[in-house]
Amino acid sequence: MSAPDVEITVTSPEQMRELGRRLAGLLRAGDLVMLSGELGAGKTTLTRGLGEGLDVRGAVTSPTFVIARVHPALGDGPPLVHVDAYRLSGGLDEMEDLDLDVSLSDSVIVVEWGEGKVEELTEDRLRVRIERAVGDTTDEVRHVTVTGLGERWATADVRVLAG
Repeated sequence: MSAPDVEITVTSPEQMRELGRRLAGLLRAGDLVMLSGELGAGKTTLTRGLGEGLDVRGAVTSPTFVIARVHPALGDGPPLVHVDAYRLSGGLDEMEDLDLDVSLSDSVIVVEWGEGKVEELTEDRLRVRIERAVGDTTDEVRHVTVTGLGERWATADVRVLAG
């Protein structure tokens, strides 16, 4: 079960952050967002905006070397768990081995490079693919495809992300 894909063209890093802020408005505790795209595509920039929208503590930076960072909520919202799964070979077991001091079901989890690694966390997930525009000479234009999977996203209006 999945919702229709939403396709968005982003022309600057600030627009990517704004997309992250809009995405934050759709998310709640227990949600899993899987980000894919080549190096430099904008996965961390999108997550920065998401952190701003969720109003979490700490600067959102790439967790490549620490694998995961927990950003506690400053208000009533859920914390953000930002994971870079590039170096992870397993899924749920390896996530639990990270000894995160939050319950995954009480957090919004964003996983970069998560495809094929963390799907077992939940059937309900949001997949965000970021691709550079072919022939873009400025290297700024990105095509973002958002796909909601599972019952959670079947009725959610992800079209709001496009506007």
